[in-house]
Amino acid sequence: MPATVAVIGTGYVGLTTGAYLAHLGHTVICADVVADKVDQLNRGEVPILEAGLEDLVSEGLSSGRLSFVLGAANAVAGAEFVFLCVPTPQGEDGSADLSYVRHAAGEIAAGLAPECIVINKSTVPVGSTRVVEEALGRDDVFVVSNPEFLREGSAVHDCLHPERIVIGSDDQAAAMRVAELFEALRAPLVITDPASAETIKYASNAFLATKVSFVNALANVCEAVGADVREVVLGMGHDPRIGFEFLKPGPGWGGSCFPKDTRAMVHIAEDAGYDFNLLRGVIAVNDEQYERMADKVERMVGTSLEGCEVAAWGLTFKARTDDLRDSPAIEVIRRLRERGARVRAYDPTVDPHAAAEDPRLGDIELGADAYAVAAGAQVVVVLTEWDELRWLDYAKVAGSMAEPRIVDTRNLLDAPALRRLGFTYTGLGRDG
Repeated sequence: MPATVAVIGTGYVGLTTGAYLAHLGHTVICADVVADKVDQLNRGEVPILEAGLEDLVSEGLSSGRLSFVLGAANAVAGAEFVFLCVPTPQGEDGSADLSYVRHAAGEIAAGLAPECIVINKSTVPVGSTRVVEEALGRDDVFVVSNPEFLREGSAVHDCLHPERIVIGSDDQAAAMRVAELFEALRAPLVITDPASAETIKYASNAFLATKVSFVNALANVCEAVGADVREVVLGMGHDPRIGFEFLKPGPGWGGSCFPKDTRAMVHIAEDAGYDFNLLRGVIAVNDEQYERMADKVERMVGTSLEGCEVAAWGLTFKARTDDLRDSPAIEVIRRLRERGARVRAYDPTVDPHAAAEDPRLGDIELGADAYAVAAGAQVVVVLTEWDELRWLDYAKVAGSMAEPRIVDTRNLLDAPALRRLGFTYTGLGRDG
């Protein structure tokens, strides 16, 4: 049964949520606080890079089922369901700032229809359902937890083909009403209490981060003993208890979820009186990985990096997204520069002319393409697994470099082919 839905916040989660709910046949009004952004979205212009999202927004606008308004209060009149998709910034200790959540709840409280269900979609700490209930101050509406499990770069696919839908509520009828929103997806349904639903999100990302930190540490072991991490992972992954997903070594994990959720999980446990040492170790291994990548570059050069020209390919935390948040690529570059290297970087999603406005990039020198930043470099370091890097003219790259050397932190490139062209090449956890 189609429903009337309001989505508060049009960031990554809110925009994707609103667009795919409209695709499922619901009438969706999305609210934001930035007038220019609302106008842009009503024209069908999507400000983030996400495969399929622009088409989904365009479809929703054309059908009349999706629209965008300024201000949360203007979105909720007559809504049966309201999704809160607002930021929850994290403090240094891992605690979440719920001021945006409280503000949004307070702003919409008076305009909610009786029996409306307010849904926490933002990643929020355990107990946030109660926080929203207090901010609303209404005993005739329900608050339900429905955490998101979107992977950047495949968020639209994840929405339309979810592996599970988690709903946390103390009211069974309210939970079933929320479940009906997603009935067309025919996904496994987990209905539980709010605290468990909120913990599932953190626990899932903490476990996946653990797998990545494990395989990065394993790659270091493979290098030490002369094993090939690709073959080791192949032998492990066939075990259904382990699987192949997230067992691919790299420069570290980053993005909007893993760093935030692992630190939050440690903080949640600490508040409850438990020292989550295992997860602290996972975070420590990830921090160490950045230094190890800088060490690899330095070993490749064979001398101090002071004054060394380094070309960095990739800035986003992974391919198929333009997200620079907690990017391991930027962390590695920062460490290279601390050692005195001069780094020129290229990323297909970062406009060199606009980069000066992004504080995350600091004063990293950017180039127009991969060839431009490699010219004159003493070493290239591959930091993001962009497919376009596989198909470059590597004879041209080699001819333009001061020394044809590549440190491939993603095991992306064809090592034997590069060596035949005269490159000195090193990857992670393997000789070739």
